[in-house]
Amino acid sequence: MPCLRAARRVTLPESGAKASPSGEAAHFRALESLYRSAPINRLFRSELIIPEEGRSIIQFDVDETQFHAAGAVHGTVYFKMLDDAAFYAANSLVSDRFLLTTSFNLLFTRPIAPGRIRAEGRWISGRRRVYVAEASLIDADGEEVGRGTGTFMRSQFPLSSLPGYAA
Repeated sequence: MPCLRAARRVTLPESGAKASPSGEAAHFRALESLYRSAPINRLFRSELIIPEEGRSIIQFDVDETQFHAAGAVHGTVYFKMLDDAAFYAANSLVSDRFLLTTSFNLLFTRPIAPGRIRAEGRWISGRRRVYVAEASLIDADGEEVGRGTGTFMRSQFPLSSLPGYAA
């Protein structure tokens, strides 16, 4: 008796319908939403992207409003963007709890000029209570202008309880 080919039926989504991400992708999008919702980020023109587990990218703009008296970007900008990039790289591995920074070491490589900067975060180690991640700041010319390494620990705050994450 010959084998019959199974008929394939595909139901196409309605036009204009947008599929909701699920699982890991949903977690990444929720973390990106959490980043956008943080009040501190109203002070920075920046965007977080989590392309995969253990990685994050923050694109942001710097200008003279972020300079110190000597005419270069203030160190708070280095710290904030490096800490955020490392933090979100680490929190991409944790889907139930908000992580907290417990320590962060920062290296200023060179001054940042006005323009577009990219912070790239990478998870290094840890999968239970403490996580270690690093981040680099890359300027518009592709040069590293700063680097940092942080340790992060699980907090008592469920991610699902945070309004920005739940959105």
